[in-house]
Formats: sequence, C-alpha cells, structure tokens
Amino acid sequence: MASRRPGIPLQEVDGTPDYSNQSAFRRNTLPPRTYYIPDDSSLLLNGQWDFHYAPSPIAAPDPAAKDEQKQNDVHKSKDEWTTIQVPGHWQLQGHGIPHYTNVQYPIPVCPPFVPSENPTGTYRRSFFVPGSWASSGQLRLRFDGVDSAYHTWVNGVLIGYAQGSRNPSEFDVTQYVDRTGPNELVVRVYQWSDGSYIEDQDQWWLSGIFRDVHLLYFPQSRIEDWFLRANLDNENKNGLLIAEVDITSELQSTVQVDVLDQSFKRVGTAQTTCIGSRKAVLKISVKAVDKWTAESPILYTVSIQLTTRNSSPHIVTQRVGFRKVELKNGLICVNGQPIRFRGVNRHDHHPSFGRAVPLDFIRKDLLLMKTHNINALRCSHYPSHPKLLELADELGLWVIDEADLECHGFYDAIARPMDIPEEVDYEQRKKLTFAHAAKFTSDNPSWRAAYLDRMAQLIHRDKNHASVIIWSLGNEAFYGQNHQAMYELAKVLDPTRLVHYEGDPHAKSADMYSYMYPSVERLISLAKTEGVRADGTFEKPIVLCEYAHAMGNGPGWLEDYEKAFRDHPRLQGGFIWEWANHGLWKKDPDDKSYYAYGGDFGDVPNDGTFVMDGLLFSNHKPTPGLLELQKVYQPIETQLVSSDSRKVTLKITDLYDFALVDHLTASWKLETFSTSTTLHSAGVLDLPHITPRSSKNVELDLDRPLPFNSPTWLTVSFRLRNPTSWAEEGHEVAWSQFQVGIDNKIYHSLTYLPAYLPIQCESHGALTTITGQNFTVNFDNAQGYITSWIANGACLLEPSPSTGAAIIPSFWRPPTDNDNPASLPYWKRFGVNAMTSQLRSLDFSVSDDKVVVTTKMFHSPPILAWGYHVHTVYEIDAAGVIHIAVTLKPQSSDYVNTLPTHVPRVGLDLRLPRRLNAVKWFGLGPGESYPDKRSAQRVGIWSVDEVADLQTPYEVPQENGNRMGTRWVTIREPQGAGLRAKAGHGKWSDNCERNFSFVATRHSAKALEEAKHPCDLVEEDATLLRLDAKVAGVGTAACGPGVREDLLVKVEEMNFSFELDPLL
Repeated sequence: MASRRPGIPLQEVDGTPDYSNQSAFRRNTLPPRTYYIPDDSSLLLNGQWDFHYAPSPIAAPDPAAKDEQKQNDVHKSKDEWTTIQVPGHWQLQGHGIPHYTNVQYPIPVCPPFVPSENPTGTYRRSFFVPGSWASSGQLRLRFDGVDSAYHTWVNGVLIGYAQGSRNPSEFDVTQYVDRTGPNELVVRVYQWSDGSYIEDQDQWWLSGIFRDVHLLYFPQSRIEDWFLRANLDNENKNGLLIAEVDITSELQSTVQVDVLDQSFKRVGTAQTTCIGSRKAVLKISVKAVDKWTAESPILYTVSIQLTTRNSSPHIVTQRVGFRKVELKNGLICVNGQPIRFRGVNRHDHHPSFGRAVPLDFIRKDLLLMKTHNINALRCSHYPSHPKLLELADELGLWVIDEADLECHGFYDAIARPMDIPEEVDYEQRKKLTFAHAAKFTSDNPSWRAAYLDRMAQLIHRDKNHASVIIWSLGNEAFYGQNHQAMYELAKVLDPTRLVHYEGDPHAKSADMYSYMYPSVERLISLAKTEGVRADGTFEKPIVLCEYAHAMGNGPGWLEDYEKAFRDHPRLQGGFIWEWANHGLWKKDPDDKSYYAYGGDFGDVPNDGTFVMDGLLFSNHKPTPGLLELQKVYQPIETQLVSSDSRKVTLKITDLYDFALVDHLTASWKLETFSTSTTLHSAGVLDLPHITPRSSKNVELDLDRPLPFNSPTWLTVSFRLRNPTSWAEEGHEVAWSQFQVGIDNKIYHSLTYLPAYLPIQCESHGALTTITGQNFTVNFDNAQGYITSWIANGACLLEPSPSTGAAIIPSFWRPPTDNDNPASLPYWKRFGVNAMTSQLRSLDFSVSDDKVVVTTKMFHSPPILAWGYHVHTVYEIDAAGVIHIAVTLKPQSSDYVNTLPTHVPRVGLDLRLPRRLNAVKWFGLGPGESYPDKRSAQRVGIWSVDEVADLQTPYEVPQENGNRMGTRWVTIREPQGAGLRAKAGHGKWSDNCERNFSFVATRHSAKALEEAKHPCDLVEEDATLLRLDAKVAGVGTAACGPGVREDLLVKVEEMNFSFELDPLL
C-alpha cells in the first residue's frame, strides 16, 4: 500500500463551511476533460450503498474518526444507518421530501449562506482495486452528478470537495487507495450550498448522488484529454481535423491520430513525437468528407494512440462528425447552409427516479423526438446525462448545450417587496427588477470564478460532440459582468461554436438574439427591427429558446409560429417548452396513486402544477400536444393547387435544410364518407427531384372520375423508404389531406317507414308529453326544457339532477391550464360558470306530422345585469326526430355595457343514460381538436367502444376531448339503441361552425375543475354530451400569448341548429 498523503482541511476558509463559500466550489479536483470512461479500466461503483440521513451537517457521522471512535459511533447510531440506491435521490428513497419551485427560492435569499437546517446524506461503501490494473498508473474517483455539494473521504482521509450539481468532478486517489485490500469510500452530500442559488432551475429540488460513480485507472504515460475539431475547409467540401491531445508522460512518446470512415477504413492519419507532458496538435485532411448534419448524422471514428518505450500503448477512440458552424449573412449556418430549429427543451427527469434517468429511458426520449419531426434539443438548463450527446450524434439532433446556471429566484426577492402585479407587462417588470436581481450573483465579481467554472465544465465535457453546435451561458440569470466573462471564456476554449444567452437582450455576449414566449406579432416586429441596419441587413439571427408553453391542453399557436418562421428567414425557429411533465409517481395511504406536482408532498413554498407543462405525460407517453407538433413540424408541405373530376394538381415543398425527398416514398388515396368509408382510388406518387426549401408541382391522373356531388377527401402520405437509426421503413414523416369533392352538407339519416301514427301532445300541469309511433318526449312547462326522450322503448335523454333539463343551452366548459391566469377569472367575474334560466314564453303548435315547441328564455348569472335571450324552436316529427333551432341575442344593462367580450363555448348540453357508451363520428379524429390545435387530426369516420376512450387523461384534470369538424356523431349501446346528432337544416350564422364540435364524457365541468388528480375524478352515472356551434381555442396563456382574437367565442348574436335522430 502506498504511503498516504495527508488530506485537505474540512474548510478552505477556517470558520466558513465550503458549502457557504462561493469561492470554494472545487477543492483538490482534477482539471475538467472530455467525457470518456475506458471499457477495460473502469469500475462502476453504482448500486447499494450504506446511507445516513442527518438534519444538518453537524449531526452527520465523522468519516475521519479514529477506528475506535468510529466503532462507537456506528454502535450508537446503527439504527440511523440504512441503505440507498446509487444513482438516485434520497427524497425518492424515504428521506426528506421532494420540493418543487419554478422561480422562487425555497430558502431565505442571503447568498452565499444557506439554512443551518441543511439536510445531509452520508454515503458509504467499500471497493477493491481490480488486480488486473497495473500498480504504476493513476487511480481516479469520478462523480458525474451530485446534488448539491459534497466532501469525499477515502480510507478516512478527506480528499476533496466539489459542487456544481450537473457537472462532473474527478479526484486523484492514487495515494489514498490500498491496492490489495478493501477501501472505504465516504461521500457527505449537502442538500443546500451556495451553488443552490445559481441552480434555481424550474424542476424538483432533489438531492444526492444521482449520476454514475466510477473508479478509473489510467496508465502512467497517458492521454489526459483531447479536443477533436472536425471542421470543413473554406469550400465546405473536404474535412479538416485539428486534434489537440493533452498527454502526461515522463518519456519520449509518439502520438498517432487515425480517422476511420463508417466501414472503419482509414481515411486520414497524422503522427508526432513528444518529450514529456505537453499538448500535441495534429492536423488531418479528409477528402470529399461525408458531412454531419441533423438530417444525415454521418460519424467517423478517430483513434488516438500514445506510444512510449517499454510500455503498452494508451489508445482512446472518439466518434466525430465533420461540420462547420458559423454566422453567415446574419444567419446560423451549418456547412454553409442556414438551418431551422424545430426544437424542444428537455430536462433530465424520470417519474420514479427523478434526475437519475436510465440511459434506455433517454434513448426512448430521443427516438420519440426524431419520429415526431423534432430536429433540435436544448439541454435545459444544465448539461444533460453525459451519454445523451452520444445518442444525439448518432440519431441526428442540433443541440444547444447549456451551463448549469439559473438564479431566477432573485426576481421574486426583488419584485415581491415592490408589489409589482403579475399583470404588468413582462418587459416592464424586467426593467424594474432585473438589474437589481443581477447584483446578487451575475453582476457580482465575487461570483465570477464560480460562473466561469460552470462554463469550463460544460465545454470540456462535451466539446467533442458533433451535435453540439451552440453553447449557452445558462438560463434566466439576468445579465451581468460574469456573463460577459463566460462568453469570452467560451470563445477562447472553443471558437468553433456559437454562444447563446436569452438573458442578454441586446446580444452583447451572444451570437444571436433569443426570446421567450413573445406573441407572433411581436416576434415578427423584432425580426424587422431588432439590430436591423438602415439598409435592412443584420448581423445576428433570432431564435426562440422557449415558446408555445405546452402545459395541459395545449399548446395553441403552433401553426402561426411556424408560418412566421417560414415567412421571415431571420427567425430560425425555436424550442417548445417543454418536452415532458415532471410528475413524480406517488401512492397515498388511502391507496390513491397519481403523478405528483408541487405541494403534493407538503412542500412549501411551491409552484403547484407548473411542473406539468410538457409534450409528454410524466410516463413519457405522447400528449395530443406532441402529435400536433409532429404535424406542424413535418418537413414536407403539400398544397392543393387545383382539382377536377379527372386530375388533381399538388404543390410539394421540401422543407428540409439539406435532404432531398428521395429518401421518402409517397402514396395517396381518395375516400368518400357517408355512414361508412368508401375507398375511391389509391396509388403511388412519383416524387420529382426537389432541392431543399424549394417546390414542384405534381399531377395525379385519376383512372375513375371523382363522384358527383359527394364529399371526397384526398390524403397524401410520405414515408421512409428505408430504415434509419431512429425509425423503421415505412414510418410516416408527413401527410396532408384535402377535400376535392363537393360537400353538400347532407349526410344520410335513417330510412324511415313510409307512414307513422299521428303525433299526440298532452299537457298536465307542468308536464307536456309528446308521443308518436314508438317514442315519447317530455317537456317541463315551468322551465321550458325537454326532460326526457324515449324511443323504441329505450331512454335516450334523461333529466340532469342539477337543472332538471335533458337539453340546455350552455356557454361553460371546464377550464384548461391556459385559461387559469386570465380567461378563467374573467369568465367567472361575469358569472359564465353560474348561468341560470328564466322562461319568458312557451308555445306549442300541433299537427298530425309534427309538434313545434317554441320557447323564449333569458340565460343570465346571479348578481349581474347581462345575459342571453335564447329563442329555441323544437320540432318533433312523426319519426321521433327532434330538430332544435337556437337564436342567441346577448343583452347588456341599459345604463352601462355589462357584457363580457367572450365565453368558452356556445352550444347545448345533453344528458344521456350511461349505457349509451359506444361513439362513432364523421369529422376530425381520432384525437381531440380545438381551433388552434387541430392540424394533427384527419377527416374520417372514427369510433370508440367506450366514452372513456374519448378522454385525454391530463395529469391535472381539465377541459379535454373536444372533436371539431363533426358532420354527425352517434352514441349508442354496443350493438343497440342510441341517437345520432348532426347539424340541423335551420339557420347557421357565419360566426358559428356548421361542422360542429362535440364532447362525450362521464365527467362534469365541476368535477374536472375541482379534481387535483385523475384519481380524484368522480364519474356521473350518465353520458354527458356537448354539441357546440363554436368553441374557443386553447392558446398558451399559462406562459405566453392567450387565444388568438379571431378564435375566441365572442358574445354576439348567433344562430345554429341540431337534429337528433333515434337509432334502433
């Protein structure tokens, strides 16, 4: 065993804990280097460790105690030691609680100090050095992620300290390890440190060793680090590799670098001789190189070999992609071409393991991105799992790699005492607070070194990955002198990549302008004005590092943003916030299980449901929002130019940045729809040669003429010709659908018997009963509503327990997350959720073949002086069909305008017996659709066996399941009786949608609004059906613009009608 060197003192500055000293962030750590774990000389130390949880550092065990004292301590506290899984978080393994905040700090704001009640986890395990490792080399301990700060002991000797939760640290333990016997490793982890102030990302506060721990062996003469700059020549034709190789050796050595192509054929080599430890620089040219892009992720293998006399060579390998990143004509260009980001923001998160995310889970994430037309990834807001970038290199994604830096909570520390209302414009709030908030750390020279360390750690770890084309200085950390220093360091360490930082509004220390959540109108204005010279030119592009906040039922606006990107090339795309919900699976004592959010663990203060704002559910299954994004992001655009009975002309646009369309196949089909789907014709489309960002017309010559006076839809599909690293052959990349026949708006009703018995109408007090052949309809004369409908012995409509009505006009629906900030309080202020009705008149007109019931009602809320005059005409014919025509006229007070400007919806609420459960419809499907979230849905005839299958199980219950563009919908018992609803023949005003919307559900609006989690939902003993003439869009107002003005449901006069048919 080697003689042990003395350890370091517990505190760098006597009397000040390292975890409360912003200058003590790395003690006795090795210099940062590229991520590389040797296969044959590494020992993974993951698994079960001993664990002790203490409420504060002073109550933690002393790893440096003498053996006798240590035995006494173990005996005294044996019940306090347990076991824990590494990697993992202690809050998810029974110690403490998870805590969620978005912006605000959960601790008092007094940097660099942290609470005395600083939970401390002590990890302990033993290890043996593999006997196959030579005794002359170096041994290192490597931690890839520990939250938030930690001291490390080996065999009772304190060897180092580190913080920077998502950054790795390595310690040279050669002199502290017994190579023949067991070794004790102890890691004391502190929940809070001064680093916590600059790690205030929008996520759960979770502590512990959450990434891999390795013992590594390196030979005495070794390759320490390497930076392989795989660039292109001035013509972007040949590859140019500049290999900077750091070596440690006491002898003369030879460094050889070989470049191998995809078949492992050597295509370039270089060699140099070195004496002692130094940096060797080698250059290799690769002729006619296959360039790396996110669309063609072609990788080469680089082998680096260090050879010295009388020792085995040290060899490392690295996969690289040859590409050039630059600003050219004010645009971000790769290999000389401007690119478009179709991106997402992604946190490391697993619903059971927190940020201790298994690699296969990460791979599935990236495969989902690729199969949903996402081409870019922002690592928000810290370096992701180190192997994620290997996958991004392989699969093809543009990556913004971000430093582990955010201190957004200083905003609340400044803004709350100023009592700035949240309604104040965000830009104005920034002017009032950001400069003050920056003084805590970002514009404070005492934090400069900590900021620079986080930038250096990021770059050194990830510098060899082709997918990384932009470094980011962090997120929502205001702007100050330390960002300028980070930018300058980034340009010194790596001049081959661009630098991003949204907090720098004038791009002083960034190579692009970056914004969060601007409206489309403001975004277009910025493209035309920000940094634009008098001649219209500009130096830097614009990206949206966050947009289209995907919280709950959303996001809206995707098509609008995409159009802005296409119309204004300076807008080079953006990154949706965010990839996935961060729910943590929780099981309560009452056996209720759900994905938890802020406050569910008793964590105070918290930011509630704001952690549930992803395109994936917490289990990483797609939400409707991801399907919508997939359609909007599709790289092939198809437009209908013209059509006649024998020919259809299409315009096809290649929206790729580099790829031609020849890797795709295209097919088409023509379908007609009535009560079922009929395939008219189908075929294969021969795609012409189309270069990126250009278009060509193609013609479909039809063997059969289009059907006369029948709605016909053409669907064109583009699929992968061959399998790729991310999808199988035949995967659908893009599709478009067009109506090419005439939609006469008439869809087949029942075929009735030629004659019916006359209708009878009888009134007794408050009840009027209308009977005919095999049907009965009951009216409440006091309230003016249908209360029940029975046809062929089956009840089709039943009274609501709350209103007594089976059919009632309605303007309310459950709120969405995007409604909560503004629309919901607005609607409730006007009582839209509490409308009552007054019957003003009721009239019956009876003939042998029909009964006409005319009602005039006033729907209005308590307290307020506004409402709707509702004129409804019910016509019940001899076949038992109910025709309903509605006229709405809003009325304000005579003295002042008391009307709201908009409501959530306008339509009818119907209550059906629960047994009516199977749903079939002709319209948009199969998923939900809203006016600003409908692109992913196709016109067709769709069906589900159960009403529950129409619901979207949002993890925060809310409005869901709307289907737009409906021509008819049937709801019936399986293989039994039911009803069909369709647009009526009465008047439809232009502000209504004759191709209506419907929702069928078991959950009332009240139940959805009040439930915290899906397990809290209480079902109605009925099927609730909504038939709507107009519904509002969903927008992104939880964080961003609300619903587009023309997609609101305005309070104005409206006319619409529906027809209800009984089904046998």
